[in-house]
Amino acid sequence: MKRAQLRRRKKQKSWFRRGLLAILFTLGIGLGGYSVLWFYTQLLGPPILAVPSANTYTDTLGTPVATRYSEERRKWMALDDMSPYLPMAFLAIEDQEFYEHSGFDYTRIAGALLADVKARKKVQGASTITQQYARNLYLTNEKTWTRKLKEALYAYRIEDAYDKDTILEGYLNTVYFGHGAYGVESASQTYYGKSAGELTVEEAAQLAAIPKGPSLYSPFLHPERAAERKNVVLSEMHRIGKLPDTMYERSKTIPVSFLKDDEKEVAVAPYYMEEARKEAQAILKDKGMQLEMGGYTIETAFHPQYQQAAEQAITRWMPDSDLQVGFMSQDASGHFVTAQVGGRNFVESPYNRVTQAKRQPGSAIKPILYAAALAEGFHPLTFLEVKETEFSYDDGRKVYIPKNVNGEFADKPISMAQALAISDNIYAVKTLEKIGYDAFQQTVDALHLNTKVHNTPASALGTSEVSLLRLTNAYTTIRNNGQYQDAKYVKRIKDRDGKVVYDAMEDALKPKQAIPAAHAYEVSHMLTGVFDSVYNDYSPVTGSLISAKLKRQYAAKSGTTLSDQYFIGYSPLLTAAVWNGFDEGKQVDTAQATHVTKQIWADFMETVHSGKAQTSFEVPRGVTGVLVDIETGGLASDACPNQRYIYVTKTDVPTKSCTELRGKEFDEDVEKWPFNPFDWLTD
Repeated sequence: MKRAQLRRRKKQKSWFRRGLLAILFTLGIGLGGYSVLWFYTQLLGPPILAVPSANTYTDTLGTPVATRYSEERRKWMALDDMSPYLPMAFLAIEDQEFYEHSGFDYTRIAGALLADVKARKKVQGASTITQQYARNLYLTNEKTWTRKLKEALYAYRIEDAYDKDTILEGYLNTVYFGHGAYGVESASQTYYGKSAGELTVEEAAQLAAIPKGPSLYSPFLHPERAAERKNVVLSEMHRIGKLPDTMYERSKTIPVSFLKDDEKEVAVAPYYMEEARKEAQAILKDKGMQLEMGGYTIETAFHPQYQQAAEQAITRWMPDSDLQVGFMSQDASGHFVTAQVGGRNFVESPYNRVTQAKRQPGSAIKPILYAAALAEGFHPLTFLEVKETEFSYDDGRKVYIPKNVNGEFADKPISMAQALAISDNIYAVKTLEKIGYDAFQQTVDALHLNTKVHNTPASALGTSEVSLLRLTNAYTTIRNNGQYQDAKYVKRIKDRDGKVVYDAMEDALKPKQAIPAAHAYEVSHMLTGVFDSVYNDYSPVTGSLISAKLKRQYAAKSGTTLSDQYFIGYSPLLTAAVWNGFDEGKQVDTAQATHVTKQIWADFMETVHSGKAQTSFEVPRGVTGVLVDIETGGLASDACPNQRYIYVTKTDVPTKSCTELRGKEFDEDVEKWPFNPFDWLTD
């Protein structure tokens, strides 16, 4: 009996000791955990609540034209400025115990744990508003216990450091509502076109319904589902006593009105602004900064009047078909891009046909070819025999027979100036044959076209693919008498404190002489002949379609392939380029595309130059103008009516008159006039 009592007492003591140890262990774990949390909080201090703010993009006059955070729109609003129904609705549907708990709702956590155990995976959330805020700031939306632990630690630190209203305000300004809208103010503008401070109870409830699944409950995408979820929010507001019976019944019956498609904010020049963003991002990355952190002011070269003129011309002339368009304008000083249209619809196709597409430029490459030829001894009055010609290549194994657009041939010698004006293909191929592929490639490289000249005669006619941006920048380089600079969108960048962190005038690469100034000017002046009917012969000048509507001097060139149509040209003030074609490269209706391309260019140039003073291209040293007979290249007289001023270097000025040169036979073997007035051509 006594032994049994002793065993019973020992067992009781054992259970007592075990229980005491368990209690002490639990207390130790709790105190240890609390100590770790306390130390963690004290060591790290309060977490930073700053979120990436919007970057502001301004036009060339400093006027804001776009606010952008990557693909996001963020606008901060103080809690006191919000409609009172907004926090009321969010607290009702997301966290009814927000002002009572310390960052965690243990009842909800227990319920979520039970659901997860039953499902044997993470299926149900139990996050409070504080936890959601922590996730918005620092974490992702993955459903893992690792993320939940991090979320809890961040939530603890936030609750320890900030008051409830600060936390609620931060949450309401960081929650995602779909369609790129972050925060209640951006969401209100996106869905209703008004401030979050003006929302009714129904509108506030509708916004509160979205964050559970922005794509599932978007009023734009799923209006019925969104309305059902809104009524759930209203029901919760009523259940917890935030909505009186009469107000609740009425709010359920009032439909919420959203922005119509034609009322939604239309992005200003989205193709342009996307390129400006990419450039700013690269600039800041090189400086060890991140555009994504926001708060930057990016001062661009964007000219809203130029953009409007371009868009209006495109709308006026583009046919109702799937024909695509690319357009850009660039100022003469600094090579800054001032306007850009990368396609017909950015929303449907953000692919930028100005910067991303590389296509064959056709005859638009000829000014670069002739710049190369000038460096090899040619000049604007170099005559070559132009007739149907076979060109052999690949060590004689292949033959190329170029044609002109109209199928006609001059069957006589013509000058480089006339060949460029009427875009004669035989002259171009002969020129490439004479100067060689390497000489052409050198000029292509000097102008940074980033393309390879293939060793085929057809390369003279633009078969090497190039982007419209690089090709246009090459034209601007020619216009600037051979001074090359990279094409740029961004002028300056300031940080959130207004400090200039980038200035293109100081930080960008300085201009460098890509081709001699004299040669560049000779090309520019030859390109003005595209609009001069004096060159009309077996083929009209390529600018004849629009020359009557042009009221000042321009230099330009067209380009045509089976699937592309170009027109690129400039005034002393700016360069503009237009491309038309199909994305899939199918054959274009050449007559239609040519008409469209040239009309868009002409309308734009005349619109943006309206009211501006007439200016001339700056003539560099060593170049002079001389009145010549276009048939012979000799000095003009009354006996030779087809006359035009041609600019050449002073060493190439003709010494013989047109009457002295008329009637002389052309030496086809050496392809030069026996009495050519230029020293390098004489025997």
